[in-house]
Amino acid sequence: MSPATATVTVTDAPATLAPAKPTARMILDHGPLTRALKIAEFGVGVKSPSEAQRGVFIETGRGRATLTTFDYETAVSVSVPGRARKGGSLLHFGQLQKALAAMVAGETKAQAERTSVSLAGDLLSTEHLTVPIAALEMEEFTRPPEPVPAMATVDAGEFFAELKRVLPAAGRDDTLPVLTAVHLTLSGQTLTMAATDRYRLAEGHVRAEATVRPLEAPLSVLFPADVLTALLKRFTSYDGPVGVGLLDAASSDIPRATLSLGDTTVTVRAREGKFPAYSAFFPNEFVASVRIDRATLVKAAKKGRAMAQAVGGTHSPVALRWSGEGALALAPVIGTPEQQARVKGMTVPFTLDHGTTADVAGMSVHFNPAFLLAALDAFTGQDTVTVHIRQFEEGQSRKPVLLTDDPAAKDSYRHLLIPIRLDPPK
Repeated sequence: MSPATATVTVTDAPATLAPAKPTARMILDHGPLTRALKIAEFGVGVKSPSEAQRGVFIETGRGRATLTTFDYETAVSVSVPGRARKGGSLLHFGQLQKALAAMVAGETKAQAERTSVSLAGDLLSTEHLTVPIAALEMEEFTRPPEPVPAMATVDAGEFFAELKRVLPAAGRDDTLPVLTAVHLTLSGQTLTMAATDRYRLAEGHVRAEATVRPLEAPLSVLFPADVLTALLKRFTSYDGPVGVGLLDAASSDIPRATLSLGDTTVTVRAREGKFPAYSAFFPNEFVASVRIDRATLVKAAKKGRAMAQAVGGTHSPVALRWSGEGALALAPVIGTPEQQARVKGMTVPFTLDHGTTADVAGMSVHFNPAFLLAALDAFTGQDTVTVHIRQFEEGQSRKPVLLTDDPAAKDSYRHLLIPIRLDPPK
């Protein structure tokens, strides 16, 4: 009897695809490549659980290399002209950046700027050195959403100048994410920016020119303030147009915003939530409008803050205080009412554009000195700043105080400050 024969059926195992090899091919100057990486840096997902998002995706071809980073919230794309063949590589961002710096160690700035750098897949080379850079799996890289085409353009100088005024008012409390964003609105020929942290509110405007046709209705998104801060730092010398594209919550697509600056495109997912309907916060009627020399008020505020911290404590306010005769001084708020009565502040000349001396005599407005100085910094370049006081109660202003430069202008910058309320002496 012959032994039993076992029959084994062999099935085809699913083929395992080998990871795509890095294929980017480019030759670029060191200076432009380094600057492009610096811009792309704030889109790197440094805390991402996915290693792929901690890399930079480099696509080459058609005479340029495009560097893309995406941390799931912010996508940055920068194109650099050079010699390039079609290909793509996903490289570890930090290692690439450090290797590029090491490549030009010992060179002068001028030599480093024009040093030729080549990339072949994952191999980085200059005339003197060749090193492999850690390559990440391209299949695992989550591609960012498509940029929003520019609906309007604004002048970069005007945009960044106004942004610099608005940003300090943005919140920093991550438990209130809506307030950590800047509210951008495109309406007609105007781009409006607004920010608030609940204690102050800033609003600025820049002229916008439609790229195709004017919008039929205003569009608004919440643009993360930290991304705008990074842009402000990295584009100090950019003087071209800034393209603005917005998709709001009413869109069927992912709400997002895109800013285009020359060879750089930044796309962010819009913050979820509703920004406060803030227009009603700005008062229209005042008991007094006080025009003050800005430089003098800044000096007085700095002296007041320093003395308040030295004698009164870290959180001591400063006060704009009118004497019974109507003279104005800015003084630190220190100690008991009896001690405070002995404090003499720095005299601040002023002009009443609205109201009378009788309306302000004996009155005071108390401010957080850091917030006051930040507000005054927003008026840099202006000779004067006008402080509009809504009303006085028990000798002090308790309602938000409005600061403007040119109240007659339709779209002038406005900064609202909530004064500190002190208990009246008993």
